[in-house]
Amino acid sequence: MATDFKSIPIIEKLCNALLNILFTLYFSAPPLLDVAPLLAKCDDPNMAEDLGVLEVVRQLDRACKETGFFYVKGHGIPDSIYKGVRDATRSFFDLSYAEKLSIKMSSSTGFRGYQRVGENITQGRPDMHEAIDSYKVMEPGTYGELGAVMEGPNLWPENPTDFQPLIEGYINAVKELSKNLLRGIALALGGSPYAFEGKIAGDTFWGMRLIGYPGSAEKMQDDGVGCGAHTDYGLLTLVNQDDDITALQVKNRSGEWIWAFPVPGTFVCNIGDMLKAYSNGLYETTLHRVTNNSSKYRVSIAFFYEPNFDTAVEPFDFCKEKTGRVAIFEPKMYGEHLVRKVLTNFVSED
Repeated sequence: MATDFKSIPIIEKLCNALLNILFTLYFSAPPLLDVAPLLAKCDDPNMAEDLGVLEVVRQLDRACKETGFFYVKGHGIPDSIYKGVRDATRSFFDLSYAEKLSIKMSSSTGFRGYQRVGENITQGRPDMHEAIDSYKVMEPGTYGELGAVMEGPNLWPENPTDFQPLIEGYINAVKELSKNLLRGIALALGGSPYAFEGKIAGDTFWGMRLIGYPGSAEKMQDDGVGCGAHTDYGLLTLVNQDDDITALQVKNRSGEWIWAFPVPGTFVCNIGDMLKAYSNGLYETTLHRVTNNSSKYRVSIAFFYEPNFDTAVEPFDFCKEKTGRVAIFEPKMYGEHLVRKVLTNFVSED
């Protein structure tokens, strides 16, 4: 029988498409991306022409489409900051409960400060972790009545004594890293590398949570009570987790919970609800949860890179062009979205 060579490219394309679908459904681990080539050129106006950048962009695009989660190495943040923030966080959580309450979170503090174990709520259930929440500092009256809920400075403990400068240095480092990762993601979506800057997220209303998960004497049930199943609110999340405790789980498209095993020296990154909206559904958020079955206390630092508080989030035109030219997400002000989430996220003790 003669071979129809013209049909071979078509068959290859169909096979590749099928493999991509199967990988998306059944991925068993987030991919590991070396973003050093992107970061080396992120301030170059011709970055989109660099072969190393384009390879990272291709990998980012695939990860955002297929898993919504990926590890990042080659980020350039030194260990003194990367590990130091976890050490300082652990030292704070080792303090007495009375000392930790010196920076207690409440509605009067703009939802900034310390929360005891069980105070944070996910899907109506208390989460078995304690945390410190921080946000971009908001001066009174900046965003009117809506912004009043989030107004205030961040709260810093007296101990450890170097806590504030270390945490603020870390925030500056991961904020810059997030901005540059989004330049790569903007290129992956087909836009300018600066698409997420300016009025979109040029004045990012970032948030950060320093989290401590007590060790468990018994294996936790499948409800992920360390932190219940959820997607993140904003654009991009960077998680800096302990190297020796496996607790973060990601749900693949087939409904299977898989472990995001710690990879020393990396961040675990995931896309948020607002990035899904800007992409007009090209990128999909992924449910994740935390189940600390270890007997050891686990520390995790989650940094959330968000849109500007007062920006109207709606799909990019260049993303609509790829998705039938119809926006599948209605415009929404990010600040309204955030405040609605925050007001239902904690046990009220005021």
